[in-house]
Amino acid sequence: MDQQRVLQVLKELKNTGTKRNFVQSYDFIINLKNVDLKKPEQQLDFFITLNNAVGRKRKVGAFVGPELLQQAQQVCEKAISLDQFPEYQSKKIIKKLAKELDFFIAQATIMPKVALQFGKALGPRGKMPNPKLGCVVPPGANLKVLYDKLQKIVVVKVKTHPMIQVMVGTEAMQDNDVADNVITVYNGVIHQLPSEKNNIKSIYLKTTMGKPLRLDVDLAEKPERAEKAKRKTLPAQAKKDAAEIKP
Repeated sequence: MDQQRVLQVLKELKNTGTKRNFVQSYDFIINLKNVDLKKPEQQLDFFITLNNAVGRKRKVGAFVGPELLQQAQQVCEKAISLDQFPEYQSKKIIKKLAKELDFFIAQATIMPKVALQFGKALGPRGKMPNPKLGCVVPPGANLKVLYDKLQKIVVVKVKTHPMIQVMVGTEAMQDNDVADNVITVYNGVIHQLPSEKNNIKSIYLKTTMGKPLRLDVDLAEKPERAEKAKRKTLPAQAKKDAAEIKP
């Protein structure tokens, strides 16, 4: 993917979009084709580490024993000690916790108890402490290092609908950093697809409240095709894809 094309679309989003009284985020959307999601091997579920944070703080919760409690209280948005587990018997309280926080980490020595008490609520939401992300930690772990790493993580999941939509930045960020995040996600995704060349249907970038603009058109080399695609972004060609894109 060409960085200049990404920067061009970012500029267009800023110049043509309606000004809002809040800082909008940028969502990167990839519509897939020729994938059979009924086959588990063609479903996607992985993480990508970006070079830049996405501009919105990722809130992290920690399930810890006494060894990590003080550190977790200083570093994370929410620290829940083993002694506090009885306060989280209600499914309603746990669901609220899952909604408020983006990631959870857990001290390895109490992980079985975390799974038993919180698993039914956090598991279906994909928020159980994930060992692949390093979120199940020993009692002597450095939580600040892990916390900083999670600020640059995006989760890619494709299980029921052939579309990926992830946040890659905000309007407050430098365009070059947002573009770098877009390209990093794109490269990470294509290497996970069954066929790198035949599984991408269309690619878009959008602001929180704005309309998606296509990225997979080379304006410099194919101006006529680009203009045609631009006219069709949203009304005709992209309407079907855009109907699935989250606002």
